[in-house]
Amino acid sequence: MSEERIVRRTLQTLKRGDTDWTRVDALTDEDIERAVAEDPDAAPVMPPEWWAEAELVLPEPKVPISIRLDKEVLEWFKGQGPGYQSRINAVLKAYMNGHRKAG
Repeated sequence: MSEERIVRRTLQTLKRGDTDWTRVDALTDEDIERAVAEDPDAAPVMPPEWWAEAELVLPEPKVPISIRLDKEVLEWFKGQGPGYQSRINAVLKAYMNGHRKAG
């Protein structure tokens, strides 16, 4: 990786964000449960029985390769922002899955 692309942070330069952590720390469990219950976008709270039967599934690790792509293809994916390699992988995976079903 190129040294010029590495961003170094210290505790003094770290952006803190806008969260009021004092207010968050003061919330009780009841406050949090009430806020979750009132939030229409919140996922339902799963009962303990669900967690007892839940299975941890980790994604397969990626395999590093070298690949030759047309310059315009690579520039287009990079132009979409960070994560371009993951997007290329998703396109290739969709193509693969589409051809698996067809054949």
